[in-house]
Amino acid sequence: MATVKIRNVVLGEGLPKIAVPNVGKTREEIISAAKEIMQAKPDLMEWRIDYFEAGINNFDELKKVAQELHKVMEEIPILITFRTKNEGGVLSLPEERYLSLLNQIIVNRLGDAIDIELFHDEDTVKRLVKVAHQYNVIVVMSNHDFDKVPSKDIIEFRLKKMAELGADIPKFACMPHSSMDVLTLLTATTVVNETISNPIITMAMGDLGKVSRIAGQVFGSSLSFGALGQTSAPGQLSISDLRHAEKYLELH
Repeated sequence: MATVKIRNVVLGEGLPKIAVPNVGKTREEIISAAKEIMQAKPDLMEWRIDYFEAGINNFDELKKVAQELHKVMEEIPILITFRTKNEGGVLSLPEERYLSLLNQIIVNRLGDAIDIELFHDEDTVKRLVKVAHQYNVIVVMSNHDFDKVPSKDIIEFRLKKMAELGADIPKFACMPHSSMDVLTLLTATTVVNETISNPIITMAMGDLGKVSRIAGQVFGSSLSFGALGQTSAPGQLSISDLRHAEKYLELH
C-alpha cells in the first residue's frame, strides 16, 4: 500500500493513526479543546468547522481561529472538515456555498488536509482536488451512510471512485445493523486496500462497528477517530481506549 504524509505523520504504514475531533462551537471552546487535544498527543486533529457557525458566516474569523489552532497544535497536523447535514453534520449549506467554502479554506491553507465529500458536483470536486494539490493540502474524500451498510460492491465502487477523482485518502463510514453488515464493510476494506495504491479510512459506526475502529491494521484502514470528551460520531471510542486496543491488535 502506498503511503501519504501529512506533515510528519505517515498514513498507510504501521498502526492506524489516530485523529481526535475538535467540535467546539465558539472560538474559546475550540482553542480550549485544542489545548486538551494537544496534551493527549494524537497523530492528527480534525477540526469540525460545521460546529462553528460564527466562523462559517465570517471567513476572517475562521481564518484567525485556524491560525491560533496551528500555534496551539504545533507540529500536529490539522484536518479541516465541514460535514454537511446530509452526511451527519450539524449545519446545512447550499451546494455552491459548501464548495466555495472549501475552495477558500484550501487557497488560504487553513489546514494541512481537507475533507471533500464525494457526492457533490463531480467537475467541481475534481477542480478542488487539483487546487488542493497545488497548495500542498492533502485531500481526504469521504462518504457516510448513517442508515445502513451498502453492498460490498457499492462500498468498493465509492472508495475506488474517490481515488479516481484524485483523493489522497478515500474514506467511507456506514451504520451496521448486524454482524454481517460489519463483515461486509471489513471485507470491502480489505479488497480495496489490496486493489488501489492509496491508504484508505473505513469504519462501521455504533456499538456493532467498534471492532472496525480498532482493527484497521488487520483489514487495511489507515486511521481511526478517537474522542476526547464529546464524540462526533456514534460508536467513537475515547483516544485512550482506542490507543490501547490498537496496540493490543498490532501486527508484528
